[in-house]
Amino acid sequence: MRITAISLAAFACIATSAHAQSSVTLYGILDEGFDFTSNVGSNRAYELTSGYASGSRWGMRGVEDLGGGTQAVFQLESGVNISNGAAGQGGRMFGRQAYVGVANDRLGSVKLGRQYDSVVDYLAPTTANGNFAGYLFAHPFDNDNTDNSFRVNNTVKYTSPALGGFRFGGTYSFSNDTNFANNRQYSFGASYANDGLLLGAAYLRADGTGLNANGAIATNDASFIAQRMQIFGAGVNYTFDKATVGFAYTNSSYRDPVTNGYIGVPLASAGNTLKNLRYQNFEVNGKYQFTPAFFIGAQYVYSIETYDSTAGTVKPRIHSAGLMADYFLSKRTDVYVQSAYQKIAGASTGSVLDQAYIPGAQGVSSNAEQFIARVAVRHAF
Repeated sequence: MRITAISLAAFACIATSAHAQSSVTLYGILDEGFDFTSNVGSNRAYELTSGYASGSRWGMRGVEDLGGGTQAVFQLESGVNISNGAAGQGGRMFGRQAYVGVANDRLGSVKLGRQYDSVVDYLAPTTANGNFAGYLFAHPFDNDNTDNSFRVNNTVKYTSPALGGFRFGGTYSFSNDTNFANNRQYSFGASYANDGLLLGAAYLRADGTGLNANGAIATNDASFIAQRMQIFGAGVNYTFDKATVGFAYTNSSYRDPVTNGYIGVPLASAGNTLKNLRYQNFEVNGKYQFTPAFFIGAQYVYSIETYDSTAGTVKPRIHSAGLMADYFLSKRTDVYVQSAYQKIAGASTGSVLDQAYIPGAQGVSSNAEQFIARVAVRHAF
């Protein structure tokens, strides 16, 4: 009995010590607002929608000190539609992030699970949609994933420690298929931040994107269903006094694309086969912080679309613009207004891609133009 009592006391001490060196945090962001869209299949649309400037979510993150500057880490994060209470990211319980790993102060971290790719980690923060504006400011169809349309499953991710403002890292996502390359993904990127300057660059390649449910980019998670996807780009932001200005370039290509997850219809016209689809996006953005509680931000994107089909190759131009004002009522609650406009010009593809579509709209426009306005409230906890 004495031995048992001593053992229990020792265990209690260990448990107390471990508890003191560990922490679990519950957090979330709730973003809900009203949208007006000028043209959805030739009709106007009025909607209550969730998660635009920030994806609505709740999650848990935890850390345990293992000694020697090493920690065990985990994160479980669930997207949620505030309008109807449904889970986001295709109904997944923890669709935004789900990983466990080990982090070291000097060596960096290795994490395993469903995570963000290197485009999201390093390049997206130089864009308006990946920084302050979100969904409505995404490049056409979020073709470069700078708005984080998809996450990568079955992923091993390395992230370096900060080295004088420089960070780098990469991901590899297994297909979990007997055909090793059937829906796999890999990416790498780097960024540098110092004294108001932010530089970021990244590369991503995925094979068999969305072609099965269990691979790196699942069918109900993919922005494009295609045999191969490649994305690369770089961007820069510079902050001086109250103003921030930025420029980003991204290049996205899709081999044998079938459809897009936003619109869910074939990308080729009847009797035609789309062999390759490519987007080059040139973005300029700016933000002015009038007071600690109030800012205005803007963006313009010029996109060159290369549509290569059995009928020939055409290159439409896409003009996208956005404007946002945000006012914080407190440290955790703000209200914001946004507007976004898109116009397609130049050569016709003869497909649904001739009709304007702003990510976040209820559907495709009946013509080459579309406009959205939004007013919303956002709360973080």
